[in-house]
Amino acid sequence: MGFSKEEISKSRRFWSSLWRGIKTVFVLFTMFLSFLLVSAPIFLAVADALLPSALLHRLSAPANLSSHLTNYDFRHSLIDIPLISIVRSAVILCVYGLCDGPKLSRGPYLMITMICSVSSLIYVSLKAAFVFGEPTNGDGGGSYFRAAEVAMFLCSSVLAIGHIVVAYRTSCRERRKLLVFKIDIEAVSACKNVHPRYQKILQQERLK
Repeated sequence: MGFSKEEISKSRRFWSSLWRGIKTVFVLFTMFLSFLLVSAPIFLAVADALLPSALLHRLSAPANLSSHLTNYDFRHSLIDIPLISIVRSAVILCVYGLCDGPKLSRGPYLMITMICSVSSLIYVSLKAAFVFGEPTNGDGGGSYFRAAEVAMFLCSSVLAIGHIVVAYRTSCRERRKLLVFKIDIEAVSACKNVHPRYQKILQQERLK
């Protein structure tokens, strides 16, 4: 039993609409992924400023935040971890906003990002050696507190490494853009140098 022409045309329209829908979803997903890649320094800086602060908020009551600043102790206080993340993200974000294409390719953006990230990694590693070098209580509350501390240190370290990776990828992307732009300029210049007579004929035709 064969299909009628109307059923065949309906089936074709259905599969054609389905294929167009799949292609539309794929294009939208590609555009969204490209937007995330281009805006990665901004999103990473915002995450760097918020995540360690949120973890500190879970560890300490809001009323005790001021006491952390007044009674600061390098071996026990954790307020400096989110402060370092906020300062690091603010500096990197300001440099990223002030730099253009050439400065993003090989300039202050990558260098300052690496300096801020590496220095904060060294500080966090030294602080972790002091904080986790002391024994903890064996009760459940002490285990939860220590797990939250580990999460805060890991979050700050991973975000610092993420800044370096994103800055390097941004530098490579801008370098490729400048290379393509340079090739286009050189091609136009070579065309003008190789065909001067053709350029003269074009100017003469425009004057007529």
